[in-house]
Amino acid sequence: MRIGIACPYTWDVPGGVQAHVRDLADTLIALGHDVSVLSPVDDPDRDDLPAYVVPAGRAVPVPYNGSVARLVFGPLSLARTRRWLREGAFDVLHVHEPTVPSVSMLACFAASGPIVATFHTATARSRALQVFGTALQPALEKVIGRIAVSPAARRVVVEHLGGDAVLIPNGVDVARFDGAEPLPGRDDRPTVVFLGRIDEQRKGLAVLLEALPELVSLVPDVRLLVAGPGDADDVREAVPASLRDRVELLGLVSEQDKPRVFASGDVYCAPNTHGESFGIVLVEAMATGTPVVASDLEAFRRVLEDGRAGVLVPVRDPGALAAGLGALLQDPERRARLAEAGRRAVRTYDWSTVTRQVVEVYETVAVAAPVAVDATLEAALPVGDEDDDDAGRLVTTLRRWMADRARR
Repeated sequence: MRIGIACPYTWDVPGGVQAHVRDLADTLIALGHDVSVLSPVDDPDRDDLPAYVVPAGRAVPVPYNGSVARLVFGPLSLARTRRWLREGAFDVLHVHEPTVPSVSMLACFAASGPIVATFHTATARSRALQVFGTALQPALEKVIGRIAVSPAARRVVVEHLGGDAVLIPNGVDVARFDGAEPLPGRDDRPTVVFLGRIDEQRKGLAVLLEALPELVSLVPDVRLLVAGPGDADDVREAVPASLRDRVELLGLVSEQDKPRVFASGDVYCAPNTHGESFGIVLVEAMATGTPVVASDLEAFRRVLEDGRAGVLVPVRDPGALAAGLGALLQDPERRARLAEAGRRAVRTYDWSTVTRQVVEVYETVAVAAPVAVDATLEAALPVGDEDDDDAGRLVTTLRRWMADRARR
């Protein structure tokens, strides 16, 4: 099967959707499928860019879902999307986060034929839907197969778009994490690991740092191992001077080193505050055999099987977080039980299982005619309007086109 996948966020910056698209593409290719991924790429000459990635242009930072997303959206991006669709002649087009103003949304506007969409976000209100209003609805109605990675994401689909979506979780290459060795130079001190964007409030590092003094009172020799992009100086300033030697900042770590980061901790901590639709980082930690203490968010509760495969603590409660971490660090037998429960739980999320479910959706929507460029859009686009990525001009064009379609 020839499969086109549209990724809305820039390939150059680590993120859950990018990792999902990459691993799905790799697994599909390993199964013998022909895959092409259209994605924003800031550095198309980078050595590690997979051969299947087609750059859609350099992204610009846009505040989105409590974070800063790097997206592309404009006439030039649309032209590249149309060319990719035209040359691909895909059996199935798979768009991720089609309500995000980037190439996935553009692909929905531009394509006709068998389209599958995966919805990742648990955001209650979509900014894109507010901007486009009902004009976006006909483009999303082209989607034949809908996938949600969690019940929270599925609820957003139902509330915003109507209809329903099949629930297929994010995937993890379990074998890559299982048996990982710790980073070099580790000692025997009790270690709590945090991995995420350190300057993104909803990831909850501030809550963990606020819990640190109480945690030290419970486990005097504890240390924090913090990995992820962001301003390390801001983190150091947030830690009392007397405790700064307890916090080790690794910065951004590679995908290759990520399993070793998890393996370097006695406990993985996910103090996230909101906006999580799944919790892939929990699954990765569990696959490594590192027990998890996490905020009691709906998405995390599902991954941790209501506390049977990890410890859940109240959201934004540093005292409860310190108590949960301290109790687990002082109980090696419980850590071993939770590590084993976590390893059992993650089998459901192995990419071999997840990809099989995704392919079943592809086979359901695939028809004899391949994906093509929507002829009505081609006719409506101005000639020579592809010199830049003026998003405002493109929005005006698309609104006019959708209004014309609605009148027919």
